[in-house]
Amino acid sequence: MGDSIRPDTLSIGILMTEITETPLTADCQLPSNSMQPALIIFDWDGTLMDSAARIVNCMTAAFVEQALSPPPPEQMRAQIGLGLEEAMLALCPQERPEVITRLMDGYRNRFLGDDPTPTPLFDRADEVVRALHQQGRLIAVATGKSRRGLDRALAQSGLAPYFHATRCADETLSKPNPQMLFELLDELGIRADAALMIGDTEFDLLMAKNAGMPSLAVSYGVHDADRLLACEPLGLIHAIAELPAWLATRG
Repeated sequence: MGDSIRPDTLSIGILMTEITETPLTADCQLPSNSMQPALIIFDWDGTLMDSAARIVNCMTAAFVEQALSPPPPEQMRAQIGLGLEEAMLALCPQERPEVITRLMDGYRNRFLGDDPTPTPLFDRADEVVRALHQQGRLIAVATGKSRRGLDRALAQSGLAPYFHATRCADETLSKPNPQMLFELLDELGIRADAALMIGDTEFDLLMAKNAGMPSLAVSYGVHDADRLLACEPLGLIHAIAELPAWLATRG
């Protein structure tokens, strides 16, 4: 599937080569013998935007609206990053399709409606994105959000002009399937091994691995460091503000 739509040539930037296979631990996070990525792809929720609390609150409200007992918050957090349907099916696999549909509708109405839970960008996330854009880097988003949800978040954050391409779970396949990455690579003319996926969940990192793409984990989102490191990312950062310094080590 992926090989048929990946471009054969690199149209912009520097090819990322010689990616190390050094095992990662908490003290060994920066393998140093690979090069700069031509394309940086961000996850959104939990990577650029601190939205986990709102997602959990809206999921809880959707279950209550259907007179169902909500799963524990930590169980709901664990599904963040999947497409909405995949997340609901993981939370209640025994429910009938029509119930899943009502849960999804209730969640969307709440999240895109009047839920008051704030969803700020993580500290300096906007600065990092703008700086990458000013450096002439290609940057994109691959998210489990809906198109409507991402477009609203991009508009509200003021970051819409800085991304060259975006993909959402409701217009392609959900993570960890690599299809959304293949579509971004095809659109921007970049090879998988010349890009970098940045995310806070194993779904992000497994999607990258399935695409043959290097990844970078962030520890401040919804999945813990051990779970992320098990997916063999190139590195682990603890704040998005650390990204420029991490990239500077790449040569």
